[in-house]
Amino acid sequence: MKIVVGLGNPGPKYIKTRHNVGFMVVERLAEKLGIKVESKRFHALAGEEVVNGENLLLVKPLTYVNESGRTVKELQKNYSCPLDSIMVICDDLNLPLGKLRIRRKGSSGGHNGLESIISHLESEDFPRLRIGIGHPPHGEAREYVLSPFLKGEGEVLEEGLERACEALLEWMREGIEVCMKRFN
Repeated sequence: MKIVVGLGNPGPKYIKTRHNVGFMVVERLAEKLGIKVESKRFHALAGEEVVNGENLLLVKPLTYVNESGRTVKELQKNYSCPLDSIMVICDDLNLPLGKLRIRRKGSSGGHNGLESIISHLESEDFPRLRIGIGHPPHGEAREYVLSPFLKGEGEVLEEGLERACEALLEWMREGIEVCMKRFN
């Protein structure tokens, strides 16, 4: 089984914000694979389907980004799956808009959602796909991540979301090493 968890904040207020790129990737992948992500369980919306002979669970936590660890811990416990089968997708302020960074494991890098997951799992040993949202030109990072993308950023964002979906499918087929070599 593979579990893909896209981080974001629930509710219409946050739909198009930078902090919700994880949700955006899950929604795009679900659309491509014909998976409905609407079942409420584990404090999340989830959808499950067999893809290329393997169960795939797509998840959008409803706990807000900073409390995502609760959902991921419940998923890991309920499905008894190894941590390397759970891919977390999140935004990254330190990457240019649309750029991907995939890692097998690592620190939170200051991302509160990843910090919550690390705390709940008591481990940094899970893969993550970070999507660049760019650095705030001025002002506070908190305001920036909760702001919508600008009109001129749409094309670069779309390319990043598309590459993220390709990377996730590659991860499922070939594993994390091949995925990192191809998409980093």
